[in-house]
Amino acid sequence: MTSATHHKISGLYAITDHALLGDQLVSAVTAAIEGGARIIQYRDKSQDHTRRLREANALRQLCQQHELPLLINDDVELALAVNADGVHLGQQDGGIAAARARLGATAIIGVTCHNRIDLAEQATAQGASYLAFGAIYPSQSKPQALLCSLAILQQAKLQFNLPLVAIGGISADNIAPVIAAGASACAVIANLWQSVDICQQARILSKEFPPHE
Repeated sequence: MTSATHHKISGLYAITDHALLGDQLVSAVTAAIEGGARIIQYRDKSQDHTRRLREANALRQLCQQHELPLLINDDVELALAVNADGVHLGQQDGGIAAARARLGATAIIGVTCHNRIDLAEQATAQGASYLAFGAIYPSQSKPQALLCSLAILQQAKLQFNLPLVAIGGISADNIAPVIAAGASACAVIANLWQSVDICQQARILSKEFPPHE
């Protein structure tokens, strides 16, 4: 596990989606990075272990070239195998302590808190690196997700001294109030990967964040 302490959780946070990207994964992520994406999460829920290892390795090399963090969704062992910078854990994906024991003290470990401050309190106490809240808006990727109000995000900003990642239905049209409410980073899937010009869309989204973040 490489040292992730120099990686800041801020800006455009791009989460991959095999259904949207297919064989264009690396070229699409490259375009997103060129447009300003600051964090990449490899998310693939399939059981195709060979492809997942190959793709995660390719993204690891790409992120290293650009000095950006690569996180793996829900799979501590895959993160370990490709020497990723950390993992993102849902509420059903194992504990923070177990992930920390496997990945090391400097690993980035993000945790899904949905729309609940109590889950954020637990994650903070257990050593999370950042707290993820959402769905902020109705989400194409997770249409069944409960919504998280901007008021919850504002409360979390006041209560926790950790970066906040907002996710769910975020687009160029609605990202500004999410950042204003306290999001350090905004995770985007559909609005980024379904764009005709991924690089340009990443640039538009990234411009909404404060400079020099």
